Amino acid sequence: MSDSSSGSSWFEKLSRLFSDEPESREDLDSFLQEAQAQDLIDKDALLMIQGVLNVSEARVRDVMIPKVQMSCVDEADELDVILEKMLDAAHSRYPVISAETDEVIGILLAKDVLRAVVKHELTDKSQLVELYRTPALVTESKRLNVLLREFKNSRNHMALVVDEYGEVAGLVTIEDVLEQIVGDIEDEHDEDDDNIQKHLSGAYSVMAITSLDEFNKFFNTDFEDELLETIGGIVSKRLGKIPAEGEVFEIEGLQFTVFKADERRVESFLVEERSVFDEVEEDAAEAEPSAETPESVESQEKS
Repeated sequence: MSDSSSGSSWFEKLSRLFSDEPESREDLDSFLQEAQAQDLIDKDALLMIQGVLNVSEARVRDVMIPKVQMSCVDEADELDVILEKMLDAAHSRYPVISAETDEVIGILLAKDVLRAVVKHELTDKSQLVELYRTPALVTESKRLNVLLREFKNSRNHMALVVDEYGEVAGLVTIEDVLEQIVGDIEDEHDEDDDNIQKHLSGAYSVMAITSLDEFNKFFNTDFEDELLETIGGIVSKRLGKIPAEGEVFEIEGLQFTVFKADERRVESFLVEERSVFDEVEEDAAEAEPSAETPESVESQEKS
């Protein structure tokens, strides 16, 4: 009896959920939220589905690495300098910058260089040029789902991004696209230090992945939770939601401003101690001239 009742309840739940087909993206988002609320899909599945939908709308410019942040090989450097830079950066692919035109003239794959070194086929800089591969080019406006399909078909994992004038504006990797679906992908070479840095505003830039131990030690706080390990997790739990970019709130004497975020996660906060922004507000309040009412003016004239 209980099995039949349970099966009926489950069937009715599904029937109610699928009774109205979504007619817009907003309807679909609500549909997915309802499915998660009824435990038909878990939160991780919901975030991944939303990520897939976002990939179909987002464009390369939204996720690309700007040119100024690219790790490149300078054609003018000596071979030992180039190899040292590649070793330190620990990337798999490197754009090669021309010494004369400042343009990208090729792509170096770390595996090609390693193979040549092991086989003693890379003893001179001229031999390095033979390893250059032709760079793949994509426009800033290309949709990420189209780019992902091109990456899959061409077996390329990186492309240079060009602007409307044909100039290199940055680069994009298959990892950048996949992270829009599954979240940040970290490997053994990703740095996990410098999670807390001084910001030009006077506050501190804090990565959401900062551990509670590190955060507590730096700000002299005592955040703790048996299930959570990061300050980002604590903030979301206290607020009961994922805060939006630019949102400002206070938790235990600290003012948090969401510095960088999307609808799926927070990447970083600006954090300042309560005493700091209290003083600013108090100073501003003292600087404002007090408003005089007609009654107070009349009283002063009589006196």
